[in-house]
Amino acid sequence: MSFKRRNLTLSSGLNLSYLETERGQHPLMLLHGLADHGLVWSSLAQTLGSDYHIVAPDLRGHGESSKPPQGYSFAAMIADIQELMAHLGWSSAHILGHSWGAKLAAIWATRFPEQGRSLILVDPFFIGKLPMAFKVTFPLLYRVLPFLKLMRSFPTYEEAETLAKGLKQYRGWSPLQQQVFQNAIKQQPDGTWTSKFTVAARQEIFEDVMRVDGLTEELSLPALLVLPEKGLNRTNWQINPFRHYLANLQIISVPGNHWAFLVEPETFNSVIQEFLDQQKKSCQNPE
Repeated sequence: MSFKRRNLTLSSGLNLSYLETERGQHPLMLLHGLADHGLVWSSLAQTLGSDYHIVAPDLRGHGESSKPPQGYSFAAMIADIQELMAHLGWSSAHILGHSWGAKLAAIWATRFPEQGRSLILVDPFFIGKLPMAFKVTFPLLYRVLPFLKLMRSFPTYEEAETLAKGLKQYRGWSPLQQQVFQNAIKQQPDGTWTSKFTVAARQEIFEDVMRVDGLTEELSLPALLVLPEKGLNRTNWQINPFRHYLANLQIISVPGNHWAFLVEPETFNSVIQEFLDQQKKSCQNPE
């Protein structure tokens, strides 16, 4: 089961590039995290096989999609997804998001609850609002967060790869991780190499993460919160908002770090498959 690359010209004129498997019956939308791209879900797509019609977009500012100088709010991202849903002919889908993409998924599900068949949140990144004073720490975060360390110029591909091998998301350097890395960077006209993720996207996304709350009202759809053992969400105060707003919530711990789907894909994939299979059975055998 392999992805096929598609492109959709949005009403804004931007290009939304996405990966798709078409054999399955059940629609599943996969949203990557900050600075990643849709290919991070290739192993999951292999595991879910022919049961799911999977779509994994490169969200604007990422991967092969357009990178405008501005327009990276949650609202803009959701508008892109709405157009993609309409293009696919989907009225609803199972929704999975990782990190910043998990916060995006939660906001989407809150604003359009009828479109979510289920909601899977993988180690969300700052689900709540943040004090404005936190903004002064952004320059430090830009330097230390593993998913942003490729956002500089490298004289050679080899130098970029050497750095990548030491980052948490690529620990183990499996063929899957190599493929994800190779699709995350590009060579510039001057011969240097840098991330496909743009500075403009980074700046505006961090602003929106700080000012927009990810969960604001109760959602009744089946939800799964996936917490990697070495992930971001390890305390009760971080997890309590999910318990409060997600009325039909399961919480499960998986091995690995924030990128469990890259560093421990077999276990991660089986957890996702089991949850989604539960939803299929519930639909087939309603009480």
